[in-house]
Amino acid sequence: MIYEFRTYRLKPGSLPEVEKRYGEAYQSRRKYSELAAFWHTELGPLNEITHVWPYQDLAERERIRAEAMKDPNWPPKIQEFIVAMRSEVLIPFPFSPELKPGKHGPVYELRYYTFRAGTLPEIRKRWEAKLPDRLKLSPLAFVGYSEFGTANQFIHIWPYASLNERAAVRAKAVETGVWPPGGQEFLIEMNNKILLPSAFSPMQ
Repeated sequence: MIYEFRTYRLKPGSLPEVEKRYGEAYQSRRKYSELAAFWHTELGPLNEITHVWPYQDLAERERIRAEAMKDPNWPPKIQEFIVAMRSEVLIPFPFSPELKPGKHGPVYELRYYTFRAGTLPEIRKRWEAKLPDRLKLSPLAFVGYSEFGTANQFIHIWPYASLNERAAVRAKAVETGVWPPGGQEFLIEMNNKILLPSAFSPMQ
């Protein structure tokens, strides 16, 4: 399984119209394959949308995208609002959950770290050892690395009921010593953003 994360930066004030047009066009696109999630940034880089598409592999991605592009209703008519576009193909770690439809949030924290070259196997090892205790405090939505896009990038997504729950869980994880899993000595850069789902996002 692979996930394509497509992130678009939009013109200020255009988000409601973009989500409206995208949601309408998605009713045709979903005949070819379903979204995993569609979010917009609430905290972090503003005026961004992130849509996540699951595929079995790159060959399936290529085939489905070619089929969808023949549909007169796809892609959504949002080009006039797009300032920048970024696409990344991510591979989940073996212990990562699948991005499944359902009510998991509605607040999602997407954290993306860049590590020194060659250190991801060690990061994966540390996560695998520490994650079971961390999951006793709150669930994980996804963890994996970029195969195409920013090299040596590691992404994890955590759902919370609210920002208050996020703060409480993170404080308890540090207080009890179950988290973080280590690896700070390998870090080059850390970023995060808080995402909220659109009305048509399979993950809410």
